[in-house]
Amino acid sequence: MSDKKYTPIAVDLEKDKRYAWCTCSHSTNQPFCDGSHRAHKATPSLGFQVDEDKRAHLCTCKLTSNPPYCDGTHKN
Repeated sequence: MSDKKYTPIAVDLEKDKRYAWCTCSHSTNQPFCDGSHRAHKATPSLGFQVDEDKRAHLCTCKLTSNPPYCDGTHKN
């Protein structure tokens, strides 16, 4: 897989806000879900929240062992 295509996306996350991370790669709003998985009968989004405001790198290759956060798997 191309490293550039799957480079994680840095996002600012807000405390207690609910997020839906795309698990299927069909969303046009990467790394977040836009509901495209329904039309493709793909895996649903992963909902998550954070306990404090923070900047994080969210996975786009969808192979991370620490979803939704990038663990560097795209480099392998």
